[in-house]
Amino acid sequence: MQFKFTHTLALAGMLAALAGNVYAQSPSSAGGQVKMDRETFLSIMTWDEISGQWVLKSNMEAPTGVLSRKDVLAMRDDWLKMNRWDEDRSIWVPLGKPRDMSVLTRDQVKMETIRFLMMYKWDEARSEWMPRQR
Repeated sequence: MQFKFTHTLALAGMLAALAGNVYAQSPSSAGGQVKMDRETFLSIMTWDEISGQWVLKSNMEAPTGVLSRKDVLAMRDDWLKMNRWDEDRSIWVPLGKPRDMSVLTRDQVKMETIRFLMMYKWDEARSEWMPRQR
């Protein structure tokens, strides 16, 4: 009985050692690229505890072609002014003219913003809001 237990234990140890070598990641250029990207990001951004988001450091400018958060949110708000969520059909309906968002309650604006963010995401490469894949 002792003999089988020892062989089983030895076999399990060899398999664990082999599995560790198989699943270990080999150093690659992708890892180096990730480190470079991280260092670049950390050199221009800092975490703002008050707002709970990453912000540009005071002496830095955004990379060329990247819109500011303010511009992206303005584009979203413009889109919400020109479209309305139709609860019955569960789709966004384009409006003929912009609506006055100030007449909506905070809850209405919040719900429409949530619906918008559920259906669209910001694409940095294209600098536009893109439909999410379902």
